[in-house]
Amino acid sequence: MCGIIGIIGKAPVTPLLVDALKRLEYRGYDSAGVATLVNGHIDRRRAEGKLVKLEERLVQEPLAGTIGIGHTRWATHGKPSERNAHPIATDRVAIVHNVRWARRWSACAAPSPWWPCSAAATTS
Repeated sequence: MCGIIGIIGKAPVTPLLVDALKRLEYRGYDSAGVATLVNGHIDRRRAEGKLVKLEERLVQEPLAGTIGIGHTRWATHGKPSERNAHPIATDRVAIVHNVRWARRWSACAAPSPWWPCSAAATTS
């Protein structure tokens, strides 16, 4: 089951987001990620596997920001991978969700680098 956390703070929120996600580990998950607002744009780090993998990535690539979201994902649809990990983000917005979304059409009107484009594209 997914875990979702959001923080609006006055100090860097990444350590708090990771700590909150650790408190949700009992729910089970296969990937994790965090995104923060940094100088007017979204920056994120994601990792397949347990939170220790995300923490290792954050040591190598620290993430600043006083506003952020975090997510642990249990792959109910789509394989466990960094590409499928949340948050899903562009330079201006990041989202996490705890539902299965499905789109079915023959062609994509607006392909996106963060949403797969196919006849039956899905993410969870």
